[in-house]
Amino acid sequence: MNFTLKIWRQKDAKSKGAFETYKVKDISADTSFLEMLDILNNDLVHEGKEPVAFDHDCREGICGMCSLHIDGLAHGPGQAATTCQIYMRKFQDGATITIEPWRSAAFPVIKDLVVNRGAYDQILQAGGYVSVRTNSVPDANAIPIAKADADESMDAAACIGCGACAATCKNGSAMLFVAARVSSLAKLPQGRVEGARRAKAMVAKMDELGFGNCTNTGACQAECPKGISIAHIARLNREFLAAKIQD
Repeated sequence: MNFTLKIWRQKDAKSKGAFETYKVKDISADTSFLEMLDILNNDLVHEGKEPVAFDHDCREGICGMCSLHIDGLAHGPGQAATTCQIYMRKFQDGATITIEPWRSAAFPVIKDLVVNRGAYDQILQAGGYVSVRTNSVPDANAIPIAKADADESMDAAACIGCGACAATCKNGSAMLFVAARVSSLAKLPQGRVEGARRAKAMVAKMDELGFGNCTNTGACQAECPKGISIAHIARLNREFLAAKIQD
């Protein structure tokens, strides 16, 4: 398979970026998208040119590093899949593919397709954890937790913090990310102790970092590679309002 790639190139955050066009040939349909970029970079290096910078780590859909907008879609043309889980058979032979970094004010470009997603780390540091003593791991039946609550907590905990939700949202909102973190702990007894403080602190940090507000378009849920439901945003709102009432 042969492809024409229109890739965003940007030296650093202060430089003006632009699209550059490249050709890749004889790509197997079973090649992953990131492997295709590896092949491109190998060709560029052999030609004495600067390779394209892009983020990656596990390449198993777990780490959330492969943050690319492909043909206008976060992570590319696949449902419940990250960029590294997209294969070239998803594209037509001879297609022109446009590849961009996340487009969000809160995720400034570092170089080419690499963005700084440290804002999510700051939100987590504000309250996305349990700091109270929970002692050693208890027996499985020591603290009864309803299966529905445990399942919902685990569904929320599936969030990998890739940033697709904020990059997709027209408002640049991080509500789905924050909601997933709050919800995953709010459904467990260990997390309830600090529930009020957590909700207020994480929402405050989200606002401080310049993320927008949620207007329930559902774009975040549609593009989330882990299928996190916007129902968690409703829980975040309830947790936040309850915390404010307690003040």
